[in-house]
Amino acid sequence: MPSVTYLRLDGSIPAGVRHSVVARFNSDPSIDVLLLTTQVGGLGLNLTGADTVIFVEHDWNPMKDLQAMDRAHRIGQRKVVNVYRLITRSTLEEKIMGLQKFKLLTANTVISSENASIETMGTDQLLDLFSLSDKRPDDGERKDGPSSRSSLAAVSGRNVKSLLDSLPELWEDRQYEEEYDLSNFLESLHKH
Repeated sequence: MPSVTYLRLDGSIPAGVRHSVVARFNSDPSIDVLLLTTQVGGLGLNLTGADTVIFVEHDWNPMKDLQAMDRAHRIGQRKVVNVYRLITRSTLEEKIMGLQKFKLLTANTVISSENASIETMGTDQLLDLFSLSDKRPDDGERKDGPSSRSSLAAVSGRNVKSLLDSLPELWEDRQYEEEYDLSNFLESLHKH
């Protein structure tokens, strides 16, 4: 295998040196690879010298991975950027990716591109939002088999009503105003 030239950017690199590592990677075409962690390389970097991003580690928070991808998709990027995720089947990585997908779907459902809020959602939509079921109303059964996990979405018909009846009553506006009143909060701080 021919030699691969690389630079490294992780927590062991002093903060003051990191910018020069990135600048060298972007300007020196003889450097083939920049190895970095998403914790260090996820924010504030401009990696226009990259045309390929390969994730070997995956964060529990999907936004951190998306921010890391965006480091290569910057103004001034002249190359097509390909992103790959290395995931081993039936491992923690696969579970993390499932959680990332769930978190992104939840975020996209709560605040959609039309900027619809949770107030406009029906009860069934809200129950589906917090479902861990592998079934989706639009795609039927998934290929990887039925889920054995319980799910709020499994509650249907009259069971939905009994579930909703078992939930505590919502507060009235007055109760929220009293509980979250800034002057009451400041008073309680002075008492202690």
